[in-house]
Amino acid sequence: MNMPFYVAPEQVMKDRADYARKGIARGRSLIAFRFDEGVAICAENTSTTLHKISEIYDRIAFAGVGKYNEFDQLRIAGVRHADMKGFSFSREDVDARSLANQYAQILGQVFTHEMKPMEVEILVAELGLQPDGSDDQMFRILYDGTVGDEGSVVVLGGQTESISEHLETFDSPPSLRDGLRSAVAALSGPDRALSAGDLEVAALQRGNGRRTFRRIDGDELEALLAD
Repeated sequence: MNMPFYVAPEQVMKDRADYARKGIARGRSLIAFRFDEGVAICAENTSTTLHKISEIYDRIAFAGVGKYNEFDQLRIAGVRHADMKGFSFSREDVDARSLANQYAQILGQVFTHEMKPMEVEILVAELGLQPDGSDDQMFRILYDGTVGDEGSVVVLGGQTESISEHLETFDSPPSLRDGLRSAVAALSGPDRALSAGDLEVAALQRGNGRRTFRRIDGDELEALLAD
């Protein structure tokens, strides 16, 4: 009788983590940051139809990096979860923290029990009700289900460390223009320049009514990036 091939559990987990990280690193990065009127997300994305940034609910946005078909499945699951919870209870009961925990359970389950982990990192951002933005939230969920409650800025995917080093720091939440220009400069790096056509930008912005999510593109984006 042949003995089954044995691999230590910690080696299996390490191999899965390495596999997921390598897949995510091949993708293009995105940066989310708080500004004086809300939360903005800026991603390097030349496609006009395959979006990395989307609306989940009234005050909640979703962004993903890595394998598009995998994080888009998560986006759809999040929309369904939010719609069902809002319909069953009330719209105010739908929040980013519970949604992030739901995503963490899904990703953790896949990472632990499936042969191949999901090659994704995702962000769930929520615009709070306080005018000063003190209750705005950003949650980063990794491929293994780890959840991080982020501060004023977060970088996902690609060359995270080098991009973080090039990010300008602000003593207080910047304007949308200043924050966006800093994010684009960090995404570009020292060797190239990104134009409006290379970017996908969206914001959760106070003052937009119940649905705070809006895309920033075309002439508006070019004007924000202009010197």
